[in-house]
Amino acid sequence: MTPLFRALSLLSTAVLLGACAHRAAPESHGEASPHFHEEHHRAHVSPSMPHRFEDAEEWAKRFDEPGRDMWQKPDEVVKALGLDADAKVADIGSGTGYFAVRLARAVPQGRVYGVDIEPDMARYLGERARREGLSNLEAVLASPDDAKLPEPVDVALIVDTYHHLGDRLAYLKRLGEKLTPGGRVAIVDFRVDSKKGPPAKHKLSPERVEEELRAAGFVPVQSHDFLPDQYFLVFQRQTP
Repeated sequence: MTPLFRALSLLSTAVLLGACAHRAAPESHGEASPHFHEEHHRAHVSPSMPHRFEDAEEWAKRFDEPGRDMWQKPDEVVKALGLDADAKVADIGSGTGYFAVRLARAVPQGRVYGVDIEPDMARYLGERARREGLSNLEAVLASPDDAKLPEPVDVALIVDTYHHLGDRLAYLKRLGEKLTPGGRVAIVDFRVDSKKGPPAKHKLSPERVEEELRAAGFVPVQSHDFLPDQYFLVFQRQTP
């Protein structure tokens, strides 16, 4: 999935967009572990815990496990966005490209920017795009407070990442400036009562998300309830 990331309550450093690792490299177990996202948080909540960002290939085994499709439903999520073939899309927190590659295939005449603050994730995604022949997919190395999109996009998709953002209001306002007129932000994140994802104290309710998006100048336009463990909210930037 997994930034970006003033504070998860115990985070002491900058935000994480996408994937972050700790000293022990993840192992693949054949079926997507419901705890893979919790491992992200364990890598962040302690300032003394060592981080390791050079193992994107190892993390890909976890993030791109086929078993994850059962509950993340990536193809259904992409379809629900109703993207035009020439749409420009940002995948905020793209990690190893779980959603980015699907978005790129959905907009063959468009452009997809896979945004992450981790250099090795950006490196991995760029190589994956070339390996899979996705010339319309570009990896973007962002900063914790700015997606650094090279051009305005029609849709910004934020999956399992919104709760990582630090100063969310400032980030959303900055992101809104990089949307085309009528551009949308789609947020998929874990419900508070879900057993998957981060610890409950790090989760945000959909009501909280809507409140924050409204404060940043967005209005809700759509919501979907087909995901078993997550909410899926779509917002549109208000025109001045």
